[in-house]
Amino acid sequence: MLRMEHQPLLRGSSSPCKLPSWTLFLAVCAVGIGGTFQYGYNVSIINAPTQHIHKFLNETWSSRYHKELNPNLLTFLWSVIASVFSLGGLCGALIGGSMAIRLGRELLGGEKHLPLLLSSSCVPAFAQLLFLPWFPESPRYLLIDRGDELSCAKALKRFHGSSEYRREMEDIQQECFALDGEKPKKPWQLFTDRGVRWQLITVIVMTMGQQLSGINAIYFYATYVFEQAGILAEKIPYVTLGTGICECLTALSCGLLIDHVGRRCLIIGGYVLMTLWCTVLTFSLTYQELYSWVPYMSMTCVFAFILSFGLGPGGITNTLTAELFVQSSRPAAQMIAGTVSWISFFTIGMLFPFIVNGLQQYCFVVFLLECFFVAAFIFLIIPETKNKSFLEIKKEFHKLNFGRNARKKETELHERRELQDEFLKISA
Repeated sequence: MLRMEHQPLLRGSSSPCKLPSWTLFLAVCAVGIGGTFQYGYNVSIINAPTQHIHKFLNETWSSRYHKELNPNLLTFLWSVIASVFSLGGLCGALIGGSMAIRLGRELLGGEKHLPLLLSSSCVPAFAQLLFLPWFPESPRYLLIDRGDELSCAKALKRFHGSSEYRREMEDIQQECFALDGEKPKKPWQLFTDRGVRWQLITVIVMTMGQQLSGINAIYFYATYVFEQAGILAEKIPYVTLGTGICECLTALSCGLLIDHVGRRCLIIGGYVLMTLWCTVLTFSLTYQELYSWVPYMSMTCVFAFILSFGLGPGGITNTLTAELFVQSSRPAAQMIAGTVSWISFFTIGMLFPFIVNGLQQYCFVVFLLECFFVAAFIFLIIPETKNKSFLEIKKEFHKLNFGRNARKKETELHERRELQDEFLKISA
């Protein structure tokens, strides 16, 4: 699958912000149709037929065994149905990174209409297969993994234009020189590589934090949450539609803010706000019968939670995952992140109904604590990556990874950078 790898701006860049070229814009759209859109679409539509699936399970069980379905078993079966598609995502995460290295980034309502709704996700998949072959390969893959500088330059020209591609080309050349022919690593090699220890821990914590924050539980079981909040049944479809609109708006806002506010500020702020909304939601669910306006406070908290997620963890996690690793480690790191993400996704999909049944209105205390601890971890560990190259970000983690040996490693890196600058002057 074509990966539009995020390329951090070089420090001191003062060039005005420009609109992307049509090729770059359309390539991002093609990737989004088969990736992020598919993910969000499947998470959202599985909530629509909740009541119909419950009815189908009860009727099927009664007709086969001539007795009612146990409520706990019904909860378990629904949990499996709602979360099982994440196992397919897990398979894709396990094989996607190695295939990208070997093959490149290309080539790869009502009850009566529910089957059409659930099978409609094949449409964007076919659209992606149709459009992707028309776009060039990832420039970083072409130069660093394949050593094809000419094709890399041609791809950058198509993505950034003939007058704007040189800065990106120099950035990729610097990373290629620093890697010194280092071959792509396997996922298991990262676990034994001290040079990426804290980057890997960071990615695992952020990925688990994103999935276990409660956002997927809200989407999967939105109907249940709104029913518990006291929202009338006929109003629930409109409320669910509003949650999707909220996330779209925050996705656009995050794209505009990320290079101005910074990654660290947005993701920490997102988790802190999510902690706040989980706290308020817990109290509003506890006292929802005292006043008529309290259920609407619960609904407001759900919307606020989604807005906070979109501005923080939802928009920043994948960007940081790509920025914390150089090209030789990035595909393996993304495989690990994808694996952790889908396993966490499946786990929360399976456990959330039982958490609700066991904790009742206090179910969001679990997510409150998780959001708080992730925010604290990011505050203490992750540096700001805004306007820094991949090599500069790698240097930021040297002290964490090597401790007392960090100074020696920094000296070696400084010497390598001097050789790199000399090489660029000679080539110029």
